[in-house]
Amino acid sequence: MNKQVVTRFAPSPTGFLHIGGARTALFNWLYARHHGGKFLLRVEDTDRARSTEEAVAAIFDGLEWLGLGGDEPAVFQFERTPRHAEVANQLLEAGHAYRCYATPEELAELREQQRAAKQPMRYDGRWRDRSPAEAPEGAPFVIRIKAPRDGETVIEDQVQGRVVVQNAELDDMILLRSDGTPTYMLAVVVDDHDMGVTHVIRGDDHLNNAFRQLSIIKAMGWQEPTYAHIPLIHGSDGAKLSKRHGALGVDAYRDDMGMLPEAVLNYLLRLGWGHGDEEFIPIARAIELFDISGVGRSPSRFDIKKLENLNGHHLREADDSRLAALVAPRVADRLGKVLPENGLGILTQAMASLKPRAKTLNEIAEGAEFLFKTCPLDFDEKASALLEDSARALLVKTADALHPVQSWTVEAIEDAIRRVAEDAGLGLGKVAQPLRAALTGRTTSPGIFDVLFLLGKEESLERLADAGHATAG
Repeated sequence: MNKQVVTRFAPSPTGFLHIGGARTALFNWLYARHHGGKFLLRVEDTDRARSTEEAVAAIFDGLEWLGLGGDEPAVFQFERTPRHAEVANQLLEAGHAYRCYATPEELAELREQQRAAKQPMRYDGRWRDRSPAEAPEGAPFVIRIKAPRDGETVIEDQVQGRVVVQNAELDDMILLRSDGTPTYMLAVVVDDHDMGVTHVIRGDDHLNNAFRQLSIIKAMGWQEPTYAHIPLIHGSDGAKLSKRHGALGVDAYRDDMGMLPEAVLNYLLRLGWGHGDEEFIPIARAIELFDISGVGRSPSRFDIKKLENLNGHHLREADDSRLAALVAPRVADRLGKVLPENGLGILTQAMASLKPRAKTLNEIAEGAEFLFKTCPLDFDEKASALLEDSARALLVKTADALHPVQSWTVEAIEDAIRRVAEDAGLGLGKVAQPLRAALTGRTTSPGIFDVLFLLGKEESLERLADAGHATAG
């Protein structure tokens, strides 16, 4: 009977959940879901100087927004220090580890000699076969693994393929420091084993660690996990991803850039994984399709424009009332005022007109501003240029044509405006441009018939009258 698949995401809480970490979490979550397994979270907070409560909260917040919560309460690595020390001592008792009494000065001298001889800098095993009795009484010591010296270690990596390292290249790394605290290498192995992790899916910058960690796993006689080391994300220029490329915290995509979580997930999924030509992949479809075999070996390139385009697609698919709730606070911030009580209702009604041309929630908010402005409107430069005296007569004619409209529907409004254009011998666009400027203060907006319909008859006529007076003045 096959063992249940268990994956994990194990961030260090030294900052926000960045976009590369979010992709690693997604791949682990999807792999577990695809195989009916479990996805676990572990906070690797052993670096007490750099780990903060704020970072832990930010990471959990980012994962929750993306819908990538763990299937069990998160494990905090630091709390498990006694267990890590217990395993180090078991290895010591079994002869797979030893006490090393080398002083910091000795090790510094060793490194200097190796550097001068242009040799790899690694511990030389000077206490590997010595008796602890040779050490001065009460001298501090670390516990080191007895790494294999002969042969080779092989990893059949699910992404990288077969990777081989000669054991002579592995050193006797420290498991337990002289103050009794475990190293990262030991803690990771013990936690993965105790959490029942079957598949370690992580960035390929950890591939070298895997060979060193395997020496602990083999010495303990534990089952080796299946490894999948995924290529890192690069910027659009091929350089390592940095803030200038968009390597921001996930919260920035939500709060500052106005992205939807499903769009960010869809984009991250397509960064290094593919299924034919499919671009728009909802999460249920992703669970159905995802497997490690679809992950490529080459680094993927982050492209903010592609993310925006995907986000635009997901906006058009999203529920209007949900979008209204997301956009309302953004509109209020832009206008610097609280929206009216019926603001959500207005936005929900307007969403079908607002979302087709937008790529972000911020663009929807910008397009929705006109709905909540009051006379006199602030006209931008382009709108003011359209509202010169030549447009006044047209605005008056338009207002006259709209006054008698009883049933304020898009169809009735369109009929009235088209008649104005025909009577004036103008194309519809020549009437719509000054009309848009008069009603919104801008030269871009949803379709002009929608603008009139959404504003309502009374507000539309008031704005037309006000714009006429403004241009006359």
